[in-house]
Amino acid sequence: MFENFQTLILILDSTVRLSTPLLLACLAGLYSERSGIVDIGLEGKMLGAAFGAGAIAYLTGNAWLGLLGGIGVAILLALLHGYASITNRGNQIVSGVAINFLAIGLTALLGQSWFHQGGRTPPLPKGGRFQDIVLPGAEAVKDVPFLGPIYYELLSGHNILVYVAFAAVPLTWWVLFRTRFGLRLRAVGENPAAVDTAGISVILLRYRAVIICGILTGIAGSYLSIAQSSGFIKDMTAGKGYIALAALIFAKWKPVNAMFACLLFGFLDAIAIRLQGQALPLIGEVPVQFFQALPYILTVILLAGFIGKAIPPKASGVPYLKERT
Repeated sequence: MFENFQTLILILDSTVRLSTPLLLACLAGLYSERSGIVDIGLEGKMLGAAFGAGAIAYLTGNAWLGLLGGIGVAILLALLHGYASITNRGNQIVSGVAINFLAIGLTALLGQSWFHQGGRTPPLPKGGRFQDIVLPGAEAVKDVPFLGPIYYELLSGHNILVYVAFAAVPLTWWVLFRTRFGLRLRAVGENPAAVDTAGISVILLRYRAVIICGILTGIAGSYLSIAQSSGFIKDMTAGKGYIALAALIFAKWKPVNAMFACLLFGFLDAIAIRLQGQALPLIGEVPVQFFQALPYILTVILLAGFIGKAIPPKASGVPYLKERT
């Protein structure tokens, strides 16, 4: 029984780690879409941030500078999306897809041009990667049955970006539902004309939302290259931005629901990794490719039949044109 419990704890530990970039990207999309800006470009911003963070962390040997670099790249891409969809009132879907293609191409091109390793960065030097944090008392209680593994394996032993991601959930809830900025942000996503009539700049609010989106996707992408891994790998986001969008719809644009949705997708991913190469009862050994595709298959199934009707903000995806008098 204790052995099964230990296995469960290890799976849940992997769940937390795997859900962290999804959660950060999901919250990023939440800010953007609550303001009325659809952001298909989460994937591209994460990928650009992962490359920026990995490259700068390798060159400087400093994980914090890498994180700032990753956030900076993501904010630039977010501002590009804002310029296309807010200032020029372009099609938000097309703009987001263009950012994804731009990031895929540029990261591969620059990675090969700068480091000559097939689009990846060299392994990060000491100090270029965020290390795991051992919480107080974790070593002392790790051998205590049941409670010890929960505290030592599940709660302790993560890097700082994991704790930042989960702390961002109550912070986002407070910002959206308990502050003036959050009230205005939600209002501009529902009825921008009413917000404009009240003398509040719709454009400024939406730009602030996409900048916050850039910050969070910057942290998400940086996590992949300088926390979860030790360097940037070509196309390392592997569709996580799209899964984050699916989780956002699954959560119906609510931060606490978004956390549980991302944990669910992270759990599916952890199970898939755990089952690779193992024989299942009555089935035998299942191809590795099936387990790699399992989180994406279940994403489609969940969205198709288990979330009910998901209603986005009314002004989502609709460019705002100020009425002239």
